[in-house]
Amino acid sequence: MSLATPLPPHDADRLVAAAMAAADVAGCVIRPFFRMGVAADDKSDQSPVTIADRTAERAIRAVLAERLPDHAVLGEEFGLERGGARYCWVIDPVDGTRAFLTGRPIFGTLIALLQDGEPVLGIIDQPVTGERWIGVRGRPTRYESRWPGTAGTRECPEIGLAELSCTSPEMIADAPTPHWDALRRHAKRVTWGGDCYSYGLLALGQVDIIAECTMKIWDWAALVPVIEGAGGRVTDWHGRPLHADSDGTVLAVGDPALLPGVVSLLTTGSPKHA
Repeated sequence: MSLATPLPPHDADRLVAAAMAAADVAGCVIRPFFRMGVAADDKSDQSPVTIADRTAERAIRAVLAERLPDHAVLGEEFGLERGGARYCWVIDPVDGTRAFLTGRPIFGTLIALLQDGEPVLGIIDQPVTGERWIGVRGRPTRYESRWPGTAGTRECPEIGLAELSCTSPEMIADAPTPHWDALRRHAKRVTWGGDCYSYGLLALGQVDIIAECTMKIWDWAALVPVIEGAGGRVTDWHGRPLHADSDGTVLAVGDPALLPGVVSLLTTGSPKHA
């Protein structure tokens, strides 16, 4: 958990309002393209990108530039603007483009704010189901939805009782250690798919552990305030805080008691250090 100072209430409210407005605009852009057979281009890393990704990021940037013109913005599709500012917004307009392309409503828009390089605000927005998670450092995570539910991770101190999630087996093929399968064998069960939506489910107490790799800063920055504000922890596979130069591994646990054992499994293949 970060020990940095929480945002002052007035600043936090103003920044949350800007992030919410940006998420609202992105949703208006994305929804008309959903299940409409939009074409996808392959980027240099072979990941797909669509008109929805690009247009939504432009819309988010426009809202933030209007409201907070002195802040930097880093987006997956269009890079960095106004670098060097103390505050930097980090955007993934459609996290889970493969899910979006195949009509699965488990993608999301991620909007984060970094203060001096640390995530202090994060939004996970699912524009089709109407779900939104709002995390602010120093505050409990808020969950907004047409369905009943309250943000909060669940108690699950034993790996053998834990629900484990990961976006895809292909992701694990590029893991920096060979021990992910040891975690899978110790967990109660594993489910695949979900992208950022799985992290929202962890913040609702539906999932207990998520361990992924090849993650860029726009993939994880918004998740940190959401999950930590719901009572969980987010680190790399070694249990270290995430930062811009992290190795791409991301570990999220709902019950902080899980963290030492899961880190040990991912790094050594054993639930306890020798």
